[in-house]
Amino acid sequence: MIYRYDVKNNGKEDILYLYLDMKSEFSRELINGHDNKELSRRTNNFIINNKIKFNGKKVFLIIDGFVVKTVDISIADKTAKNNPDYSNKQFLVNLKLNDNSYIEVNLEKYLLNVLANIYNDEVHEETLKCITILYRTYAYKEMVENKYIDANNYFMDYKDITNYKLQWLNQYDNIYKKLLDIIEETDCMFLSYQNKYILPFIHVCNNGFTFSSKNYPYLSSVSSLWDLACQNNREITDYDYETISKLLSVKITKTTPIRILEIDTNNQILKVKINNKIFTGEELKRILSLKSLNFNIILYNNYLRIITFGFGNFLGLSIYGSNELAKDGIDYPNILKYYFPKTKINKYIKELP
Repeated sequence: MIYRYDVKNNGKEDILYLYLDMKSEFSRELINGHDNKELSRRTNNFIINNKIKFNGKKVFLIIDGFVVKTVDISIADKTAKNNPDYSNKQFLVNLKLNDNSYIEVNLEKYLLNVLANIYNDEVHEETLKCITILYRTYAYKEMVENKYIDANNYFMDYKDITNYKLQWLNQYDNIYKKLLDIIEETDCMFLSYQNKYILPFIHVCNNGFTFSSKNYPYLSSVSSLWDLACQNNREITDYDYETISKLLSVKITKTTPIRILEIDTNNQILKVKINNKIFTGEELKRILSLKSLNFNIILYNNYLRIITFGFGNFLGLSIYGSNELAKDGIDYPNILKYYFPKTKINKYIKELP
């Protein structure tokens, strides 16, 4: 991360000093293994994306008080922000961080870090390949359409894989290699619908079937009965009336009227009236940390019970269902075809010169 920058004039020209934290992706990517032209291009992109006012051409990169690199941004190719090569090591992803600064990493690094955030030993390797293809599709889509990706978005969170060293302990190197191998095996693969990239809808488990969506015609409702056996399929949470009243900022007792005002065609709760206060289903889900919008509310003498079914939005790929298919020998292309039957699996092929 660049934690400070200065623009100084030596009497002849502006010089930009970028002060980097060596722990950051940006510093490691810029300093290690890049030729001068590529380094110049990436530094220039960083200046543009972070709106640094600088009219010179010379940039000093500083770590721990030492100038570790001098960059001449006048040699940068300013005609394109990304490499037309769509491979893991060559395709570049522009990440917008929470502080509104930007870093640039290759697709391999991006996929490695977002996959690490969802990895656990229970996710089958074929399921991980499906998820990798969906995440790569998102990277292609966002870079083509928006020129950047929010590091933390609705679909995934970006967190450096090194943060998991303590959690994974002696398994870290094995997991790291496993994820890299999966990324490499699926290199350049993505999903499309009518020649357009799709969004990577993924959920943990559903209530026996996935949902279709009028907003996303490539999403189909398919049977996923395996999910009913998922340990996350049903969650029961009890609240005493004092606690639930404080959480929802409305007085609730065993006689409080609760009415479901609106549900969708999949029985997801969209709007609820509790006493005289109206909540959206999403509000209740967020406040009470519910796992889905499929839930029941039951009033007992001394407490209120909420029973939630499934985990996630029930759209697209079911992780639990994919695992079960994989255990039966179904490979990742066929798993993707099952959960996204209207889409095509594509692969970019680099043309020979």
